[in-house]
Amino acid sequence: MGLRRRISSIKNSSLDKNAHVYILGIFIVFSFLIYFYRLFTLQVILGNEYRSKSKTISSQVSTIPAQRGEIFDRNATLPMVVNTDSFAVELTPGEIPSGYYDTVANKLAGYLGISKLDIDRKVPKNVRRSYSSIQIRSNVPFAVISNIAENITDLPGVSWVSKPIRNYHETGSLSHVIGYVGDITREEMNVMYNKGYTHKSIVGKTGIEKQYDSLLQGVPGRESRTVDVRGRIISDTPIIDPPKMGKNLVLTIDTNIQTLAEKTLGSRVGAIVVLKPSNGEVLAMVSYPYFDPNMFNTDEAGEYYQTLIEDNKKQPLVNRCVNAVYPPASTFKIVMSTAMLAENSFPSNKKIECKGEINYGNRIFHCHVHKPGHGWLDLKNGLAQSCDVYYWIIGRDNLGISKIASYARDFGFGQPTGIDLPSQLSGFVPTAEWKERRFHEKWLGGDTMSASIGQGYTLATPLHVADMMAMVCNEGVIYKPHLLKEVRDPVTNEVIDEIKPEVLVKSDIPKEVWKEVQEDLRYTITDGTPQYPMHNKIVKSAGKTGTAEVAQYKKSWHSWMVAYAPYDAPVEDQVVVATLVEACNPWEWWAPYATNIVIQGIFAKQSYEEAMEALGFKYLMKNGNRQE
Repeated sequence: MGLRRRISSIKNSSLDKNAHVYILGIFIVFSFLIYFYRLFTLQVILGNEYRSKSKTISSQVSTIPAQRGEIFDRNATLPMVVNTDSFAVELTPGEIPSGYYDTVANKLAGYLGISKLDIDRKVPKNVRRSYSSIQIRSNVPFAVISNIAENITDLPGVSWVSKPIRNYHETGSLSHVIGYVGDITREEMNVMYNKGYTHKSIVGKTGIEKQYDSLLQGVPGRESRTVDVRGRIISDTPIIDPPKMGKNLVLTIDTNIQTLAEKTLGSRVGAIVVLKPSNGEVLAMVSYPYFDPNMFNTDEAGEYYQTLIEDNKKQPLVNRCVNAVYPPASTFKIVMSTAMLAENSFPSNKKIECKGEINYGNRIFHCHVHKPGHGWLDLKNGLAQSCDVYYWIIGRDNLGISKIASYARDFGFGQPTGIDLPSQLSGFVPTAEWKERRFHEKWLGGDTMSASIGQGYTLATPLHVADMMAMVCNEGVIYKPHLLKEVRDPVTNEVIDEIKPEVLVKSDIPKEVWKEVQEDLRYTITDGTPQYPMHNKIVKSAGKTGTAEVAQYKKSWHSWMVAYAPYDAPVEDQVVVATLVEACNPWEWWAPYATNIVIQGIFAKQSYEEAMEALGFKYLMKNGNRQE
């Protein structure tokens, strides 16, 4: 019995062991299947996702800013805008030993000339263990960087990177043309984020810098380093993809003519535009007052900008050539003369008597140029003497507001000039329908009379007035004015793109009409109101003055002059000069004098001082007699 029990016990024990082995085998197989499934999931199904995460964790990529393209004048020799080496100081708070943040921040603030509070604002407590670098200050000079480098052992976590800034060699009146740059704003980022811009981008704010920002930007480079999961650098050897500099721009501006026009306008609030009528190239664009774009690279940039925008009287940030509108005054009589001849509405040789005033309705309209009256005048002398009575009668009784408005639009008034600047005003051409919609009032004959001499509701920029004269030069064509001449490769200097003339307005007015208008404008210079200030022995010119009454300035007027020269040359050799001097200046009827000085300087190749001497204007008194 004992033997049997022992044998039975041994058999049961063997069965138990086999069951355990079997269960263990199943468990091992099941575990292997789970492990295999998990491995398959990680490597095959989710492989791409984890490989991407792995790269993000193991690589730290920083951007290397690209230098903006340089900007040249039309001669493309010396740049007007370049990039200057500058530095940005950064702080990586995770590299600062525990308990030493305040010590490092205080020392760094001392080197940078700022308060520790400024650093604390940029490095709040919740990021002080981060290994991501934070920019503390930009536009740091090399001397400060040298000082930091000499004491770097006391400044753990502090580093610096090159960050070029814009250096504007040509400031003054060119500030309105070139503009300036600044850090991208949140609003700009919302618009441009899908165009490759980042929160560290420097973008154009005004002028050419803004208009052609995408060409000037260049392509940023990349620097990649291996880091651990906390962002600490493991490898000292970075992988660098170098940046590509932006394209260089060659403008149509001639810096010699720009300087000449700038000095001629002086400290008078106003504008001068010099235009090539044959292709629309802008040779000079002067607006006073102007600003210094280099100030936007300094620590005082915010305060400086605030000062500019608070100057409501002079508004130095406004480019008066394209972003301010004025009544074109008697320069508009060029449109009136052309319309009268083209419509055959009144014989050009038939005379109208000017008695110095005209009665209409319950008003007396005075011909303010010559109170006793001009006597009997035909078209040529009506234009030369700028007789309001002549044009009042032509406009009211022979043309009417519909035709006046139609011809004004044909000359480009009331529509954008199309110039390559980020903003521009269209001016305004009134109509009877507009007045009824706007004021619920009927258009009256007196309104037509005001419109006939460029007053009332009619508004234009100095560039519009220059375009008007360009149409006379081209006998019915206005080319779109432009400031960009060429786009060039920054390395090879090869011309990548060249701007071609583009027709903005084309009229079907007969050539004989244009010939007569040209002759009458020449006669205006030789025998009309501007014959003394526009007298020139070097070159013949043709043009028209204008004096716009301004209600807010008592006994003061905007002074206009628009002219072209040489009168007897092919249009390819001609230039148009339009000058406006605002009524806020002491009255001196400076516009015709200024226009002649610019014309003299261009064609005699003289400086402002030399042109003043040659014309006999050196000893002009500031306050001249009021004429038109």
